[in-house]
Amino acid sequence: MQSGKQATGVFASLGAIVSSMASLSCCLPLGFAAALGAGAASAFFNALRPWLLGLSIILIGLGFWQQRRARLCAVRGRLIGNVLLWAAVAVVLAMILFPQQIAAFFADRFYEPTR
Repeated sequence: MQSGKQATGVFASLGAIVSSMASLSCCLPLGFAAALGAGAASAFFNALRPWLLGLSIILIGLGFWQQRRARLCAVRGRLIGNVLLWAAVAVVLAMILFPQQIAAFFADRFYEPTR
């Protein structure tokens, strides 16, 4: 496990990515999970979408703050922390700017209609 000084934004970055992906779940056609209540889950996540994206932005800010604090304390951040933080920025921006296009991309790749 990482010590507090070495965990410079990794968990905040992962949390931002997970919460932004959860905000996308309202747009995906989950035909294979319809029997499991995907319609209700979609409506639930659709109502939470602005909150999840806000949480993503807050977690990204926390990640940048942790990296800045680590630099001030002369702790060298890890490359994986930097990469994950910038990947989180890219994912969250894509979710905010292009939610329908991303949902369509995933739907085309993972949804197979029954014949």
